[in-house]
Amino acid sequence: MRNTIFAAFALGAGSLALAACGSEEAPVEQTPADTVEGFEVSNARLILPAVAGNPAALYFDLSYNGERGIALRGLEVEGAANAALHEMVEWAGKMDMNEMGPMAMQPGDNVSFEPGGKHGMVFELPDTVKAGDTVTARIVFARGNKHAFEAEVRDAGDDRN
Repeated sequence: MRNTIFAAFALGAGSLALAACGSEEAPVEQTPADTVEGFEVSNARLILPAVAGNPAALYFDLSYNGERGIALRGLEVEGAANAALHEMVEWAGKMDMNEMGPMAMQPGDNVSFEPGGKHGMVFELPDTVKAGDTVTARIVFARGNKHAFEAEVRDAGDDRN
């Protein structure tokens, strides 16, 4: 009985030691206040829905000049029930909107999230959010890092670019 307990303990301790030495990469270096080194967001704007209760759209431009590749996997918008990264794709001769999978970026990459292409969808935004306000959004990366940015809120009919 004593040998069985000792064997179980030794097996568990060995597993923990191996897990601590795992080959998982460290997260992308993160600086204070939800920013990722080398990652920039510009031209950010949230377009309110034309019909109340529909999702809003979030457009922005990204540039990355970090030291190694990163992968975007999600979006958060403060106050919204949910947000997601979407893209328009052609399938069987028709344009279709789908939720994006992780998107890899390498140093030097620039990507625009714009009408008719990649974009953010923001669901159940509070009624208190009005044109002229700003909202805080965060890009979520595959390793859990986040990069916060401010987006100007615009009415549905306003210029989107």
